[in-house]
Amino acid sequence: MKDDGPEAIGIIAGGGEVPRRLIETLTRQGRRFFVIALEGHADPALVASTPHVTLRMGAVGAALEALRGAGVRDLVLAGSVRRPSLPELRPDWTATKLIAKMGPKMFAGGDDALLRAVVKVLEGEGFRVVRADSVLQGLLATPGVLGRHAPDSAAQADIDRAIAILRALGPLDVGQGAVVQQGICLGVEAVEGTDALLARVGPLRRDGLGGVLVKLRKPGQDERVDLPTIGVSTIEKAAASGLRGIAIDAGGAWLVDRPAVIEAADRLGLFVIGLEKTA
Repeated sequence: MKDDGPEAIGIIAGGGEVPRRLIETLTRQGRRFFVIALEGHADPALVASTPHVTLRMGAVGAALEALRGAGVRDLVLAGSVRRPSLPELRPDWTATKLIAKMGPKMFAGGDDALLRAVVKVLEGEGFRVVRADSVLQGLLATPGVLGRHAPDSAAQADIDRAIAILRALGPLDVGQGAVVQQGICLGVEAVEGTDALLARVGPLRRDGLGGVLVKLRKPGQDERVDLPTIGVSTIEKAAASGLRGIAIDAGGAWLVDRPAVIEAADRLGLFVIGLEKTA
């Protein structure tokens, strides 16, 4: 039965801190919301006491029915999701029809192509997909240095090099992050995500000044979903891998829990900077 109260905000939740912050903020504000917790991705403890349903990614029909039943119009897609293969997806009848309608392009290419297809499907069903930072004030990264530490000329040169690499790869829809040390690219983020990238580059670090992680949105990316994101865990993992700092896309990246990120960066001796112009 459809809820006749004020429209609820829908959250399609994967892993990570952004869904947690959304739920905490909406609860504190007393706003109605409903969560589609993606099975195997969203933390079950996070949604245990909230209005929600846990569904596999391929259960599109059940998800649409649940969202409509909860009176949802605006939807936020938030959190990390490991991209499934078609057999892992186990599409229901609704998903199967949508996949047939969208054709092979739905699974061809990188994450941007798939997410654009998902957004198109949701909008075609009458929902409006909105950015997480329209609900979470302070989530969007701002320009300039955050905290006590700033990049020196060597670190800035590594930032510039990483920007050039990401701008070259962006049209190929590969990833949002790169690690550069002393002008050498130690790694580029692909399907594994930022945490795995940082773990991978740790053993590759060279003697001398540490490297930098740069995270940028891709050219033409739908900025309502999957913006580059960092949080305290990113700072800690970057420090453990011997990096000197992190540069992110001001106005095009999410910074989860800004005060805690600044405290962690100051404590561990890393810089965090929002890049105002990266083109």
